[in-house]
Amino acid sequence: MSIMKRRTFGKLVLGAGVAAPFHFVRSAVAQPQPGDELIVGIWGGAQERIVREFVEPALVDKYGCKVSYVLGGTGERRARAYAERGRPSFDVIYLNIYESRQAVTDGVTQAPTDAVANAEYLYPLAKQGGYGVAFNPCTIVYKTDKASSPITSYADLFKDEWKGRFASPTVPGMQGIAALLMLAKTYGGDEFNIDVGFQKLQELKPFAAIQNSAEAAWQMFEQDIADITIEFGSLANMAKDSVLPGITIADPVEGICAAMNVACITTGTQNQVLAEEWINLHLSEPCMQAYMRQTYYSPTVSNVAIPADIADKILTPDQVSRLASFDWEHIASAQAEWSSRFTREIAG
Repeated sequence: MSIMKRRTFGKLVLGAGVAAPFHFVRSAVAQPQPGDELIVGIWGGAQERIVREFVEPALVDKYGCKVSYVLGGTGERRARAYAERGRPSFDVIYLNIYESRQAVTDGVTQAPTDAVANAEYLYPLAKQGGYGVAFNPCTIVYKTDKASSPITSYADLFKDEWKGRFASPTVPGMQGIAALLMLAKTYGGDEFNIDVGFQKLQELKPFAAIQNSAEAAWQMFEQDIADITIEFGSLANMAKDSVLPGITIADPVEGICAAMNVACITTGTQNQVLAEEWINLHLSEPCMQAYMRQTYYSPTVSNVAIPADIADKILTPDQVSRLASFDWEHIASAQAEWSSRFTREIAG
């Protein structure tokens, strides 16, 4: 039976925890029955493999349920969740840090509650817009041998040695948004005064190129098209271990821009208990350890050990507390405008 047919559209079963403050509400819903099906929308690749290995089997063993996946990018998943608001085909969807906040406000997904037991260990930043499951912040990445001295600030992007060598990340996209936010912050602006970010990004032109993914950025580095960009720290560390050993992932004084994957329970899910237990298992030690080992994503909970041999690639609790965070709901509402402005003023 298809996902769409499985749902009975029109029966709005609003989750008891909608938009409720953290620690205030515990859902009162029926227990799962054998054969119930949980629908999870998530990225493919390593993240899909990890949840299939460390989350699905434990859930199936406990409840006799089955799990189905809808794989793809965040934009497609988010659009579908909004189109199905109140009558979702997803039970759990994974969104980024700013989309997850907006989805709660818009009634598409539920605010976090203490019905997910491991949520009590979440860092404060990871309790916004759902349940943060992995930190993957953005920062400056550059070829070490091209730098006259280590980069310690976003102001260093304007040194003569980087002229024409900067690969600007595109907007929309977390890396491009991080570039705007951090340039604005460095020069006196913020998310509510993003003109500063656009002005400083404009001053970095001419770009070596505009990149729309980490893979594209690394190819530009390998082909000597560009020497410096802004990217996800975890992906940069993976590249450093493989194809680009000669890169440095900077830790600027202005901070590293927070970015996070968030697991969200849809408003109106018919599988509330299964969804809560799915996320509880995602936040457990085995799954968090797999994320660290296989992706260098940092844990969002404080009760897991960071392996010593990869400690330099994982955020410490102190570094988590120093992540540069912003009003993500405002950013979500401004995303379309910023994207158009980037195309018109920066990429054009």
